[in-house]
Amino acid sequence: MRVSTWIALFVWLLSLAAALVTGRDLLYNTFYLVTLVIAGSWLWVRQNLRGLEIQRRVRTPRSQVGRLVEESLEVTNHGWLSKLWVEIHDLSNLPGHRASRVLVALKRKKPRQWVVRTPSIRRGRYVLGPIELRSGDPLGIFESQRKVPGQSSIIIYPATYDIPGFRLPPGRMPGGRVARYRTHYLTTNVATVRDYAPGDSFNRIHWRSTARTGRLIVKEFELDPTSDVWIMLDLDANWHVAQPWQPPDIADLPAVLWSRQRRKEPALPPATIEYAAAAAASIAQRYLIERRSVGLLAYAPRRQVLQLERGHRQFTKILEMLAVVEPTASISFDRVLTAERHFLDRNVTVVAISAAADNAWVAALREYQNSGISVTAVLIAASTFGPTPSYRPVLAELWASQIPTYVIRRGMSLSSALSHLAPPE
Repeated sequence: MRVSTWIALFVWLLSLAAALVTGRDLLYNTFYLVTLVIAGSWLWVRQNLRGLEIQRRVRTPRSQVGRLVEESLEVTNHGWLSKLWVEIHDLSNLPGHRASRVLVALKRKKPRQWVVRTPSIRRGRYVLGPIELRSGDPLGIFESQRKVPGQSSIIIYPATYDIPGFRLPPGRMPGGRVARYRTHYLTTNVATVRDYAPGDSFNRIHWRSTARTGRLIVKEFELDPTSDVWIMLDLDANWHVAQPWQPPDIADLPAVLWSRQRRKEPALPPATIEYAAAAAASIAQRYLIERRSVGLLAYAPRRQVLQLERGHRQFTKILEMLAVVEPTASISFDRVLTAERHFLDRNVTVVAISAAADNAWVAALREYQNSGISVTAVLIAASTFGPTPSYRPVLAELWASQIPTYVIRRGMSLSSALSHLAPPE
């Protein structure tokens, strides 16, 4: 119970005792007045949260680091009386989310609306809602609260960066081997022609055959003779580092300044897993745009795998997986690489992303090379994030093994880090 409530009850008891002891009409009238004020305040509070309806609409249940989460809230008073003041307290766990408001003089059947734009500053799966309502009487004697159920989930994808300088090592045969199976994608390799079927795109029509036969003929394609890309992400909890981090307060920036902020590269929290997830997403984006088949594999702690596939749908799957992965594995990265070796063939390129300052996973990559599998390493310099062993011995071992390596340090631009091979140190 609030202090003001105890004070009101004390005044009420004091006025009652004074009236009974003295018997004076003035004190009795004071007692009646105090009783009327307390009873009226209590009744006011009881009706102040009745008849309120809250609706929230999220524009899209998905966003990406560096973009905005936009939602609208509407409060309608269906009661008979106006509400003096109502506090809307949002219980969402989305970082930087500010949907709470204090509404004053909420009239009957006149809804109040507002739009909340929240910058997406950290990947993950979050919950919007529930909402807690709070109100009180004009004298502040009583206060009431009510929780409005209803939640909606939203997923924030990791940031992606343009990495034009990222290069995979060439295969043993220029262009790799030709994949001799048909595909619905447009490639440079025409396999055969067939009759037009409803749903075929007009840009697949083979006009010479159509003119010769007098009916619509379309082309069928084979996959491009390029290697598939496997991204293997190390989630060994023993090597990942995270520092305390306070989200930047940019929700209240003016529209002009926020548009400038969006043109910058999204700032990542000081955690190795955040940089690793963003690197994996950026690499997947680059090679899916080139219409290569890309797969993703991680142990967190159980085996999670997205099989090789092309197209925007595969990119969405990869982003959804990377949005929620955390370094919770207890198996070392070298054991992961060794276990997965038997499922790979010579026509794949492996991109290994790790923060481990351990040469064992470098030895596993050398075994991949000896088997004819092309490998590229992305080394997260964990020692720049916190007190862990230096990454330099691992970098030296990677270069000694002739494995192309990109190094990502804390605070670096990922566009720059993944566009230039790291020099030996």
